[in-house]
Amino acid sequence: MPPAHAEKTMTTALFTLPQPAVPILGENAHYPVRRVFCVGRNYAGHAREMGSDPSREPPFYFSKSADSLVPGGGSIPYAPGTGNLHHEIELVVALGADVFQASQDQTAAAIFGYAVGLDMTRRDLQNAAKDKGRPWDLGKSFEFSAPITAIVRDSRPMTAGAISLTVNGTERQHGDIGEMIWSVPEIIAHLSQYYHLGLGDLIYTGTPEGVSAVKPGDELVGHVDNLPELRVIIEAAG
Repeated sequence: MPPAHAEKTMTTALFTLPQPAVPILGENAHYPVRRVFCVGRNYAGHAREMGSDPSREPPFYFSKSADSLVPGGGSIPYAPGTGNLHHEIELVVALGADVFQASQDQTAAAIFGYAVGLDMTRRDLQNAAKDKGRPWDLGKSFEFSAPITAIVRDSRPMTAGAISLTVNGTERQHGDIGEMIWSVPEIIAHLSQYYHLGLGDLIYTGTPEGVSAVKPGDELVGHVDNLPELRVIIEAAG
């Protein structure tokens, strides 16, 4: 057994871990994060390139750990355990008020603001899990897999705006928020049928077509109209 003082030290450390948080643009404040929801295949072009037929079937979701966030972007290591690390640029919605089993008309009151995010994906591990009917956790939820800009306060439902990503100056992804299969109000309303949503919840809303592999040394620049630019450099595996 460990000595009593060691047990006390470990217990104390557990209660002093910092909470993941994202800066709020123009404010001396941070948005505390408790959960990160992600919408799968929410653009028709991306659904097709992933081998699926885009439709208006109910949206589906996966989660990332809040510890996977990289506020402000910057340098991130090439993820371990993969030889096929992909970029997915996304609009991120931050919620600021409680919402449960809401209609679409009720969701605007729950929106705190928006950010630009990257859903980095170990595509080979995700595909292997899909082939075996297993969860996507190894492919989606890992350290440094969710770079994100500061959050811009805005409670209005975002219905349009260019979204794009370049790698080393060459455009890889391009689309418009208006092309999402499920809009921001629809996503929040649908997800609220299954969760008590509120402050601390981020929703990555899906990515347009053009996802592809990155390698160490690559510089990624993500853009969504009227939001901060997200810059990420892929470093060697750490």
